[in-house]
Amino acid sequence: MAKQRLACRECHYVNEPNKQTCDNCGSTSLTEDWAGYVVITHPEESEIADEMNVSEPGGYALKVR
Repeated sequence: MAKQRLACRECHYVNEPNKQTCDNCGSTSLTEDWAGYVVITHPEESEIADEMNVSEPGGYALKVR
């Protein structure tokens, strides 16, 4: 069974399962308890990115617990 990817509680960036820190913001607050997924390719043109305060392209969890 594949390990669940980890979402950052700080910036919602979705990281690989073996990470200890977030690749996007460096936080160590990662969790497997998240739902929803959005890929943001052009954050400067995205209303969703603006709502989520995302400035870097990548995959983000919509809800992190």
